[in-house]
Amino acid sequence: MSLMKQTKDYIKKIFISCINNHNYVPKELVEMMRYFKNYGAINFDFKKEKGSIVAISTNFIYGSIVTSGKDEKELDENIKDAILTSFDIPSSYAKEANIKKEGKLQQVYAAA
Repeated sequence: MSLMKQTKDYIKKIFISCINNHNYVPKELVEMMRYFKNYGAINFDFKKEKGSIVAISTNFIYGSIVTSGKDEKELDENIKDAILTSFDIPSSYAKEANIKKEGKLQQVYAAA
């Protein structure tokens, strides 16, 4: 995720929080939490392609989430960002979303 995107998201978050007296939670964040409560975690298949690892969701009901990374650490960050993006949640709310990989060997992500 680019530094410019992160900066824009944080500026938006600060601006919206100030307007709403610091009590604002985006409706998209609530919708994501409802999704995980109703449908469970999102599973991914991993494939190695041309020096990178590609992750493709297998059970996301709104379509597919596809992302990649050069190693497992980058891929993990990109999957979390892709999940946020699929729900239209700015990256500045990643901490509040608290998306975690479930287990060390599993390819399953959910909001904790």
